[in-house]
Amino acid sequence: MEKKFKEFKPTSWAVENTTSLYVLAVFLAIFGIISYISIPKEQIPEIVIPIILVNTVYPGTSPADMENLVTKPIEKNLKSINGVKKITSNSLQDFSSIVVEFRTGIEVAEAKQRVKDAVDKTRSQGELPNDLPQPPSVNEIDFSEIPIMYINISGDYDLNQLKKYADMVKDRVESFPEITRCDIVGALDREIHIDVDMYKMQAASVSFSDIERAVAAENRTVSGGTLTLDGIRRSIRIVGEFPDLETIKNVMISSSSGALVKLSDIAEIKDSFKEQESFARLNNKNVITVNVIKKSGQNLLNASDKIKDALQEMKTNAFPSDLNVVITGEMSRYTRSTLADLNNTIIIGFILVTVVLMFFMGLTNAIFVGLSIPLAMALSYMVLPSIGFTMNMLVMFSFIFALGIIVDDAIVVIENTHRIFKKSGMDIKTSAKFAAGEVFVPILSGTLTTLAPFFPLAFWPGVVGKFMYFIPVTVIIALFASLIVAYILNPVFAVTFMKHEDDEAITTHRKSPFRIGGIIAAVAGIFYIFAASGKISFGIPNFILFVSLVYILHNTFGYKILLRFQKTIIPKTLDGYERLLRWTLVAKRPYYLVTALAFLLIASFMITALRKPKVVFFPNNQPNSIYAYIKLPVGTDVKYTDSIARLAEKRVLNTLGPDNPLVESVVTNVALGASESFFDSGTKTSNKAKITVNFVEYAKRKGAKTEPYLEKIREALKDIPGATITVSKNRMGPPTGNPINVEIKGDNLDDLIFTANRFMQYVDSLKIPGIEQLKTDFESSKPELIVVVDRQRANHEGITSGQIGMELRTAVQGKEISKFRDQEDQYPIVLRYNDYVRENIDRLMNLKITYRDMTTGLLRQIPLSSVASIKYQNTYGGINRQNVQRIITVYSNVLSGYTPVEINARLKEVIKTLPVPEGVTIDITGEREDQLEAIQFLSKALLISLALVFFILITQFNSIGKTVIILLEVLFSIIGVLLGFDIFNMTFSIIMTGMGIVALAGIVVRNGILLVEFTDVLQERGMEMKEAVVQAGKTRITPVLLTATAAILGLIPLAIGLNIDFGSLFAHLNPHIHLGGDSVAFFGPLAWTIVFGLAFATFLTLIFIPVMYYILYHGGAAIKRRFNATFRPEKNVDLEQLF
Repeated sequence: MEKKFKEFKPTSWAVENTTSLYVLAVFLAIFGIISYISIPKEQIPEIVIPIILVNTVYPGTSPADMENLVTKPIEKNLKSINGVKKITSNSLQDFSSIVVEFRTGIEVAEAKQRVKDAVDKTRSQGELPNDLPQPPSVNEIDFSEIPIMYINISGDYDLNQLKKYADMVKDRVESFPEITRCDIVGALDREIHIDVDMYKMQAASVSFSDIERAVAAENRTVSGGTLTLDGIRRSIRIVGEFPDLETIKNVMISSSSGALVKLSDIAEIKDSFKEQESFARLNNKNVITVNVIKKSGQNLLNASDKIKDALQEMKTNAFPSDLNVVITGEMSRYTRSTLADLNNTIIIGFILVTVVLMFFMGLTNAIFVGLSIPLAMALSYMVLPSIGFTMNMLVMFSFIFALGIIVDDAIVVIENTHRIFKKSGMDIKTSAKFAAGEVFVPILSGTLTTLAPFFPLAFWPGVVGKFMYFIPVTVIIALFASLIVAYILNPVFAVTFMKHEDDEAITTHRKSPFRIGGIIAAVAGIFYIFAASGKISFGIPNFILFVSLVYILHNTFGYKILLRFQKTIIPKTLDGYERLLRWTLVAKRPYYLVTALAFLLIASFMITALRKPKVVFFPNNQPNSIYAYIKLPVGTDVKYTDSIARLAEKRVLNTLGPDNPLVESVVTNVALGASESFFDSGTKTSNKAKITVNFVEYAKRKGAKTEPYLEKIREALKDIPGATITVSKNRMGPPTGNPINVEIKGDNLDDLIFTANRFMQYVDSLKIPGIEQLKTDFESSKPELIVVVDRQRANHEGITSGQIGMELRTAVQGKEISKFRDQEDQYPIVLRYNDYVRENIDRLMNLKITYRDMTTGLLRQIPLSSVASIKYQNTYGGINRQNVQRIITVYSNVLSGYTPVEINARLKEVIKTLPVPEGVTIDITGEREDQLEAIQFLSKALLISLALVFFILITQFNSIGKTVIILLEVLFSIIGVLLGFDIFNMTFSIIMTGMGIVALAGIVVRNGILLVEFTDVLQERGMEMKEAVVQAGKTRITPVLLTATAAILGLIPLAIGLNIDFGSLFAHLNPHIHLGGDSVAFFGPLAWTIVFGLAFATFLTLIFIPVMYYILYHGGAAIKRRFNATFRPEKNVDLEQLF
């Protein structure tokens, strides 16, 4: 009768249907590759944050009036909306902007509708001014609307011609489905100017209204209906549009006196341009820049390739040869570099894992265990598009992070199959079934405990959580995929390829390795012929030849080394481990060991506290770009701002030096695209400029660092008079607050201004190291020229303030009165006074206002100065509010070598000693606020993950004692993390190190489960407890070492930044080996946390778990004896099950 054994049904089915499973594996590989190719690629994920913007325009309104009349009424209804996290507002001259930030989890469309309803409610209640030119606009904020590249157009042409070329580029690029829009910076917008001579106009008794009516009436095409002539129905059109400027000049105007005046007699009509409102330069040369903005969710690499191809075609066919078209700030360069680095890191990790497995399991077994990595990834790739994931650096890192863990399931299954097949005498199919059934429960428990920390991490709230969400979800998908591969496909590979070592050795000796190796080399030769003709890359035949060499070397020398290792070193290691374990489990030694570990845990915390390591929110990185933001007083003319930007640009270029190989480009933007705030990115601010230094990719820097340029540029720009300059770099991670951000809140604006100034002066006097320069977002000196109307006199004359305002507005700013059509384009016709009048306030005050005398019915004119006077003053540039309170923010960057944590700690002490007026509060927010939220969540996630692990373990073992043993391993593994960071003097990252510790809680218990579970199995088979502990350790040491080593080696390439370009290695025999990069800067702390913690946890698994199991057994027995003797001598109580 056949002996029954525990088996896992899906595995048993798979080993009986190997052909179907091989077909499934092929399909899995094919569709996985297709999915990888089709998934959109980007460097950082596009996160959707429900932020809604409410903008209101109310001309002629001061910031204080804008706050009271518009901002406050809208805020009153917005604050009652459910789900609102924060409301911030800015009341400026003529404009109110309110930003409503919702808690994550609310759909953007729903958030927008709620805000619209609140704004409509405010209007319907009559709380907004009745004379608003248009209702408040409600728009969502799309954080993906960041330019993916800048197309710079220059040459020996006037700006009008360059603008035409820029428009051609804009039209072509916007036709691609991946592109949202293109913004043109630094161009001149064509306008037809009617510059009126004020004195001639007054002499002719003509008003602005007369000219406006005449031009608008003449420049029209009107339909006159239809008419039937000779049986044909014809439409009637009166074509009156101006064909040229001469027609405009000849327009006749009827004056108030009844005379006819030709327009050209009182005005100069010019085909000109709107006053330039923005400037752009590339490497100190004027350019017109086209900013290209991609649609959310579209493939960045495809979009970039399409644009490059289109530009190349236009250079060849549409543009003159001397026109320069240069692309800068191309995001796809960094994305390709990051994705290539991460892909190569996966390959390096795969190779390292396979090599280690090869020594323990043989080359064949190692290869098909290693195959679980690409197969699990292929299965994961097929899932990612269905949940809307793109292929970004977080998803790629998740696969690297899961690389060593993915093979854990396969290692345990294959190692167990290998052990049973070698020792039991069963055939390979039965061995595979038996092995899978024996370890299914511990593997499932181990996988669930590994996943346990990632489930709470998937519910991380806030902006940081939206960003980090990709890591836990991808890891969960990858580990479930690895479980499927380990139990369905790996046993099939084992059934087909697994042989006894002796049989394999004999077979190897009998066959000539050179024959098969020669066949493979011959295939490579065929491909070399195709490569020589240019049809394929030389990388393909080079790779085939490499496979041939590996095959020959393995079958001549390699297998001998592996057999010697397996037959000598491994047995000696096992025997040595057994002796160590037996020595440890003698007398009081187990208790000494546990006590020593407890002291080591306390010591590691003390050492870390004494070292005072640097703590950062997200890891620091070598900048890919450095930004110098220049801010001048509000009201500064854009031309003066440009002159200051030129001075700063010259200093930056001198700092960088000529022909610097690290620098890709230096781009300057004035007014447009020059703001630090994302919300102002599309707004023209005449007092702001930005200089961007773009560096080449990390691989091209040859080890040189770009961080020193940050301080050099700060030093070069620090003494430009009148300008507030902030120098910063691109930061990795999601958008967060300023490193130093102090919010001063209250209702009394004067108290806020006083407190902000005193705080800044006090902090400056302390000279706290690390602060770049304290700045405030409050503008207290916006220059104004007030026209004070004598209402009594004006009303006596029958003139209103509105008439005076519109007359001045038309005179100075101009008024669009019609459109001039030139082929398919239309350009505004602008009416205004000539520069002689417009640029002199005294002449403007002498302009005459035409009105009709209501008594006589005659038209009269009086000079403006007779009913109004002027006054010069400074006023607030704007009033900011947060959650219906006025607020002034003081902020700064942090200098290199310092961290925000240490500086904010000093500022916290300063705030405690600073007296403030009643009703005023001072809080440190910004990045610190995000840090506290992250620490709170990670602490909660750690507790939840430990609770989940506890529940899984208690469910499996039905024993509190055994569960506590394994959980103690989590606690003691922190020793490895702390000592590792202390020894190598590493910086702690709140996000990445914290996330690593949370993830470590699930990973380290995996091997402990294997050991404890097998110890129980041996005891159930009748083995004495101490012997069961020793034999379980000896049996499970191989999978424990292999799984831990695989996980560590999978992360080591990322931790140290080892990168080998395998494509270049085989195609050009140049591997481009380098260490470091953006990936290691960002993910390094997390990788090292897992490496240090898992390395120490491996020791804990092999020594501490057996020791604690031994103590638990003896301790439980002693407690049982004492309990029975003391309380229940008549009846023994079995407490063993409890423990």
